[in-house]
Amino acid sequence: MLTGAVSVQAGAGIATRLFAQLPPAAVTTLRLWAATIIMVAIAGRGTMRVIAGVAGRRDWNAIVATASFGVVLGLMNFAIYQAFARIPLGIAVTTEFLGPLAVAVIGARRFASLGWAGLAAIGVVMLARGSGGHLNLAGVAWGLVAAAGWAAYILLSKATGQRMEGASGLVLAMGVAALVVTAPGLAAGGRSMFTPVALGEGAAIGLLSSVVPYWLELEALRRVPTGVFGVWMSLQPAVAALIGLVMLSQRLSVAEWAAIGCVVVASAGAARGTAGAARGTAGAARGTAGAARGGQS
Repeated sequence: MLTGAVSVQAGAGIATRLFAQLPPAAVTTLRLWAATIIMVAIAGRGTMRVIAGVAGRRDWNAIVATASFGVVLGLMNFAIYQAFARIPLGIAVTTEFLGPLAVAVIGARRFASLGWAGLAAIGVVMLARGSGGHLNLAGVAWGLVAAAGWAAYILLSKATGQRMEGASGLVLAMGVAALVVTAPGLAAGGRSMFTPVALGEGAAIGLLSSVVPYWLELEALRRVPTGVFGVWMSLQPAVAALIGLVMLSQRLSVAEWAAIGCVVVASAGAARGTAGAARGTAGAARGTAGAARGGQS
């Protein structure tokens, strides 16, 4: 889990560095196409068999769920990269994490979940005040869009997983996501996207931010309880802040670190509550692998 978290955020760090050469939309396009190509190479045959089965029985629910999953995945990645370009990595991922936190709080259906929501709200207020009024509002807005996308992503990944076998749903959704961001990516980046350096870094970002963490998180889910998995996933904002410090020299104030801590603790508490309330959280937690992946996703 820790290796997966570092992989996701290291990919985000490389992407943020690449913004000096390419706009965020272009980097998003490179990342998603790289991830799609790698996943097709790994799971292409199985995916083709699933596609044939779905087409043969005309399972429109599976098609709609997978397509919707892909659209949300594309928009979520587009939004978080726009946030990365404007605010520090740790703050962007903390803001994005409000999406899965909201899903966990609602899914827990316990009085204690209101306390976790309140702690997260305190963290958000501290984050705003700790920045001294210098936090880029457009970056925060993009982070909130990514948060909404991540919440929808969790729900749609579960719906897709119930209808598509193995990794086929994710492979197809990744392809749809890449198509969704291609036009704005090409419009923003143009020919500069196709230099050897840009293509190489795009491939690295796709591998680190999508393929590696997804595989590692699936392996982790086979070995640890869902509640433990959720707690480890909650460390993503803190890992992002550390990666931002090491790779990008993005220093945060004490108040901003404390705010990130509030969101991490709230997410961990809500994740444990959700695991106790419903076993369906496993599908939701599994869905966080791409994002994040942001980072995530």
